[in-house]
Amino acid sequence: MVQGKTIDQINIGDSASFQKTISETDVYLFAGITGDYNPAHLNDIEAKNTIFGERIAHGLLIAGLISAVLGVQLPGPGTIYLGQDLKFLKPVKFGDTITAIVEVIEKLEEKNILKLNTRCINQNEEEVLTGLATVMPRKRDSI
Repeated sequence: MVQGKTIDQINIGDSASFQKTISETDVYLFAGITGDYNPAHLNDIEAKNTIFGERIAHGLLIAGLISAVLGVQLPGPGTIYLGQDLKFLKPVKFGDTITAIVEVIEKLEEKNILKLNTRCINQNEEEVLTGLATVMPRKRDSI
């Protein structure tokens, strides 16, 4: 079984990333799963009347890419997601390639808690989302 890192295996400055091109299918699946059928995401005609002029991906779909990094890479399997602050900076359009990046900025070893800067950038290196995640990596194995 693949296991994530424990707090003593992680250093301040460690980072990891995940990249995905956002498709129309991704947006429709996210809408179906969450029930968020906002026309800004699904209706071409109505979306043309928004400030973006076209359909855009759900912000929380993009934030979910951060969860992929935390749960699969750093710290990895066994991680408990405790909190996330988010700031949405730019819309993500269908076909944009988004890279989610996390970087460890603080270790609270006595509480087994990490704080990580989180950000998502598009294919033009523009930040579309920034934030701060608080996670609990898997506990050390008992001997």
